[in-house]
Amino acid sequence: MAMLVLDSQVEDRLREERERSGADRFDEVWDGVYVMSPLANNEHQGLASGISAVLQIVLNWGELGEVFAGVNVSDREDDWDHNYRCPDIAVYLKGTTSRDCGTHWLGGPDLAVEVASKGDRSREKLDFYARVSTRELLLVDRDPWGLELYRLADGVLKLVGTSRPGEGGPLRAESLPLDFGLVAGGPRPRVEVARRDGGESWRI
Repeated sequence: MAMLVLDSQVEDRLREERERSGADRFDEVWDGVYVMSPLANNEHQGLASGISAVLQIVLNWGELGEVFAGVNVSDREDDWDHNYRCPDIAVYLKGTTSRDCGTHWLGGPDLAVEVASKGDRSREKLDFYARVSTRELLLVDRDPWGLELYRLADGVLKLVGTSRPGEGGPLRAESLPLDFGLVAGGPRPRVEVARRDGGESWRI
């Protein structure tokens, strides 16, 4: 259930408590509205950490680009904290047209990864990510399990493929020489990341 807080004192206290505890790490501001995201559970954090580690290896630990496990992405340089999103993972390749402003990135990543959690609004971020020219977005859904790959075309992030355990082929990224897929496993399906040159692959 969503909650709208109009009492400024309650709002200040909630934000201070979340900042003090570190629970605000992935909080966002959507056009001036402060959005408190649910704290990621262990599975969510494990997926994000694992995928991030693989991407670091693929990009040779910064030589080909930068990988961020949580970063502020905005559509403005000044007053950026009035409108920003925090993808679970963001990849900015060398030569990106987006700009590192220190506190945040002005412009979208080459690849964003969102791990969906119950009650979050991952899919509602797609329009924003498109506006800031995010090239591709991989969404990891866990209820039911599935991968969705979106690609920027004509100013819109369009769904170009899905993967479910035992259904569909690998999802071929354009921003990186990688294929993503879901393979059956226990106690949950595994996210498979494979180099397209036939080299290494990882299951997370």
